[in-house]
Amino acid sequence: MNSALQIRKFVSADGDSCHQLFYDTVRRVNCRDYSTVQVDAWAGAVLDAETWVRRFDGNSAYVVERDGAIVGFTDMTPDGYLDRLFVSADHQRQGIATMLLRAIKSAAKNDSLTRIHTQASITAKPFFLSRGFKIVAEQTVECLGVELTNFVMELTLRD
Repeated sequence: MNSALQIRKFVSADGDSCHQLFYDTVRRVNCRDYSTVQVDAWAGAVLDAETWVRRFDGNSAYVVERDGAIVGFTDMTPDGYLDRLFVSADHQRQGIATMLLRAIKSAAKNDSLTRIHTQASITAKPFFLSRGFKIVAEQTVECLGVELTNFVMELTLRD
């Protein structure tokens, strides 16, 4: 039986779960669009849990839970940079990313921001395009000495 999804603000105790969810999602979902070498570098760049939690400090951050387990998370810096938005491999295409993005958009508007910008993976690009983001540039970034393609994208916020 599928229980209801609950969205709430991120708290530091969520760090370990979000850390593991990121690692698992990159390995199980992003592997469709990136080579094994690229996935190993991306997942290998995961910081220790303590540093991971500190990266949320000062950000608008949210998690979605089902049955008390975190199934997705996101965070945005004060200037509107959507740093991370990840959904568990076992919970894809259930509206979780949309819930998280809705919360981020609301936080951005509350902070009087006029846009949200991100660096979307090849995997995430279609989601962001379908939610009104525009591609600003395709770029190659380096992660642990391995090149990965991603997309600078932005969403203009309207009242």
